[in-house]
Amino acid sequence: MLIGRIARSAEHTQQLHALALNHGGTDEGAPGLRPHYGEGFHNAYIIDPNGNKLTFVYYTAQS
Repeated sequence: MLIGRIARSAEHTQQLHALALNHGGTDEGAPGLRPHYGEGFHNAYIIDPNGNKLTFVYYTAQS
């Protein structure tokens, strides 16, 4: 199962990722830009202790 959470900023994706790691999560993709999903798309991935994949997403549409 993939569970998504919208972050308030790119920095917030980093904070959520670190928090999840500190609570037993496993890194599945460090926070950063993912230009293949669109310009301004930031996210991070975690596997939680129950085996669920979490993603923390922040997107700034560029005009």
